[in-house]
Amino acid sequence: MARILDKAAAQPRRRFNLANSFIIRRSPARSLLATITIRIPLNSQPNRVDLVATVGVRGVTGIAQILFRIFRNGIEIFNTLQGIESVGSEQNYAVTFQAEDRNVRSGTHVYTVTAENRTANTRADIVGPISFSGLAVKTRS
Repeated sequence: MARILDKAAAQPRRRFNLANSFIIRRSPARSLLATITIRIPLNSQPNRVDLVATVGVRGVTGIAQILFRIFRNGIEIFNTLQGIESVGSEQNYAVTFQAEDRNVRSGTHVYTVTAENRTANTRADIVGPISFSGLAVKTRS
């Protein structure tokens, strides 16, 4: 059975809101979406940190390819690419993804989730909600 070591969650935006939207930056620039901190105690190996993010995105022009990344202490540990259509098709998306970070060393770790638009001459906006959570558990040896 797994034992919970720590948990954290951030919800910088609680709902869809066009009036409070912002443009997803064009690669190689990134838009920071959320940050959480997870603490791993000493002698907590093996372990894993389960991470889940949900991001509300709206396609504005073209078909944008949005690269979502998760970083631990500034090092990328996960990414996924999502196509976002715009006018004349679907426009609003709630993109959810999850990642697992295994055997994280003891200490305090900062996890961040970002988004960047990889497609020239397109636009996609963050419209909310944004949520990001992490659960650290000690697993069996």
